[in-house]
Amino acid sequence: MTTVSVYGVGKAGLPLCCVIAESGHKVIGVGRNSEKSIQLNKGINPIPEETGLSDLLRKHVGKQLKFTIDGVGASKKTKVHIIIVPVFIDATNKPDFTNIKEAANNIARGLKKGDLVVLETTVPIGTTGKLLKTELEKISKLRAGRDFYLAMSPERMMTGYAISRYQELPKIVGGINMLSTKKVAQFYLTFCRQIIEVSSLETAEFIKISEGVYRDVNIALANELYKISLSSRIDYWEVQKAANNPFCHLHEPGSVGGHCIPVYPWFLINNFEVPLIKQARQQNDDMIKFYIKQTEKITKPPSRILVVGISFREGVKETAYTRSLPLIKLLEKRGYRVFVYDPLYSKEELTSMKLKYSREFNKAKAIILLNKYPDLRAPLTKYRSRVVDVKNILNQKP
Repeated sequence: MTTVSVYGVGKAGLPLCCVIAESGHKVIGVGRNSEKSIQLNKGINPIPEETGLSDLLRKHVGKQLKFTIDGVGASKKTKVHIIIVPVFIDATNKPDFTNIKEAANNIARGLKKGDLVVLETTVPIGTTGKLLKTELEKISKLRAGRDFYLAMSPERMMTGYAISRYQELPKIVGGINMLSTKKVAQFYLTFCRQIIEVSSLETAEFIKISEGVYRDVNIALANELYKISLSSRIDYWEVQKAANNPFCHLHEPGSVGGHCIPVYPWFLINNFEVPLIKQARQQNDDMIKFYIKQTEKITKPPSRILVVGISFREGVKETAYTRSLPLIKLLEKRGYRVFVYDPLYSKEELTSMKLKYSREFNKAKAIILLNKYPDLRAPLTKYRSRVVDVKNILNQKP
């Protein structure tokens, strides 16, 4: 058993805290919001949709697990320090490392010889070995790879399935030197089923970026084929089902949002000549324009439109980089009267986002169904001719 500090207690960090505590380690989760820390220390789960998380939180909080906003104090009390804070991109698609720098600063002020520091946040190639290493060494006066061990082990979770992913997917570990890789891999083996040790920090960083880019490019391909299917009166989902085999994996078409897939390609686009990746990113962002064209075939402005699905994905109450909000703005710019509905959000929550709530399907001249909500199949079937059915919900069997 060891003591661990986890910097970041959001949708990725909180499940990680609980999984590590379940393995027998003592964990301090470090956040920035004092009220959230108070709620977490009471066992109140802010991500109830995450399978198994509430049970683990209640089981270990106050025992193996506690939460704080004192990052320096947490660093002084622990031997393993994991950074799993978000990196956002700004309006020019450049990454903002503020959260990583803040976590590194806190860790460095309590860093001790023999400690382990691990970055799990997905970052551009070279971030761990340059920015993070520099921040840690500058304040602590310790040397990475000699006095403390530094590694990159990118999170590979998916919201809603975060707990199980630690057993289902191998954990990638790449250290600043071989000793760092071995030390961190040994620690992760205490709560992960399988470890893949890679040759460097940069390799570990690139693996995670590549996974996200793979999905973005293949969704762009699916979107391209989907457009062809519609114009040719072919059922794309029939094509997908029949075509997929060990040598072909056609993805689902649709809009792309969330913290991951829309962000990671920019780590390459900003630094390398990657025309395919850049084009795929643009195509996925532009799908909302295609949905508007589909809507215009049904009705013209100033008709009443209902957009169903505000979160970036079904089952995840999160609007990070969701394409729903830009879609609504474009529709309003064209003169449509736009209302919204999402089963995950209350009327009050949507109203606070300055959105017009409605669940009156009969009043909408067109309905854009962005997310996969099977429960809406029955009430929407009678309005099939008005629905832009992005995820093919109405044609799926109950």
